Amino acid sequence: MNKLSAVSDWILFAGFSIAVLSMPVWLAPFGADYPDLMQRFAIFGLFAIGFNILFGLTGYLSFGHAAFLGIGSYAAVWSFKLLTMNVLPAIMLSVVVAGVFAFAVGYISLRRSGIYFSILTLAFAQMSYNLAYSVLTPITNGETGLQLTLSDARVIDGIAGIEVTRTLPFTNLFGLKMSGMPGFYFCAVVLIIGFFISIRIFRSPFGTMLKGIKSNQTRMAYTGLNTRPYLLWAFIISGMYAGLAGALMAVTDPLAGAERMQWTASGEVVLMTILGGVGTLVGPFLGAAFIKYFENIFSAYNSTNLNQVFDFLPDGIQAVAVDVAGLFVGSGWHLTLGLLFMVTVIFLPGGIMEGVRRLGLLVTGKSKKNKAPAAGSSSTANEHS
Repeated sequence: MNKLSAVSDWILFAGFSIAVLSMPVWLAPFGADYPDLMQRFAIFGLFAIGFNILFGLTGYLSFGHAAFLGIGSYAAVWSFKLLTMNVLPAIMLSVVVAGVFAFAVGYISLRRSGIYFSILTLAFAQMSYNLAYSVLTPITNGETGLQLTLSDARVIDGIAGIEVTRTLPFTNLFGLKMSGMPGFYFCAVVLIIGFFISIRIFRSPFGTMLKGIKSNQTRMAYTGLNTRPYLLWAFIISGMYAGLAGALMAVTDPLAGAERMQWTASGEVVLMTILGGVGTLVGPFLGAAFIKYFENIFSAYNSTNLNQVFDFLPDGIQAVAVDVAGLFVGSGWHLTLGLLFMVTVIFLPGGIMEGVRRLGLLVTGKSKKNKAPAAGSSSTANEHS
């Protein structure tokens, strides 16, 4: 990596860090400056960044990454129940457990490629989801979900002399409660660290090898290179990111349920990555924030809100307008998401980042056009001479 590229990466990292930490300021005009939503931006942005390490660098599309998200949540809650309400042990345990499970799933799934790999990961995720609901209920608490109780052991807290209260304890970072704005800033810092690691992976020889596998795996195999260890490590790292995101979900809301492991959650992270821009550094985060923002807006609308919006119309037309718009908001907001995704894929195959690049080319293209006549006249003069 040359010096210019290194400098641009540091500028990108600094800009990303400033943008994330200043969310409460620049999201205020959009009505998205409250902690719960900003926490989701950070958590799902981290999830998508990790998924992009696998999908964006290798081209291997996993439909089962929600399994690692759920496992990370379960591991974190068990850490809160058995060890301590401090979030650091919970995060470390979640990353390790998710990494071990990712190794097991990847070791089997990576024996195949293409659609067969995708189906295998989907099968593992669905098996994990069904096991969490039925067979593993002593560990997952089934449909009710895993929650904190007053009778939890919390061994480390007991050794540290932390008093047992009559109310459920709260997750904390050495006494700082992990809810509200402190919870958001903790998630934001973890996101920034995850983004930095992602940059280093993209620019490393390991990342270059993964890009080569995506470009032409067969040709690399003909040279005698065993590509499977590289793919397996990419899968493990991506799974650890998902486990970390699941841990952050438990940190901000200490419960874990099997619904986090559903195939729809795996599909959502695929949409986030494609919408933002596959293989780009910032794109997955933008896609995650875009989807979560519109989910927050459109899912909040109901018939009362729609009647207020279309109040200016005559009664008969207003009723029709409310019925039609009702299909795209509230519980039907996924239809709006589908339409947005279709428009993006048709007109911006490279996602939001392609739109940003096109705007940049539009600006630079104008400057080139302004310089073109001068260049043309000089070349014409040279031809005449």
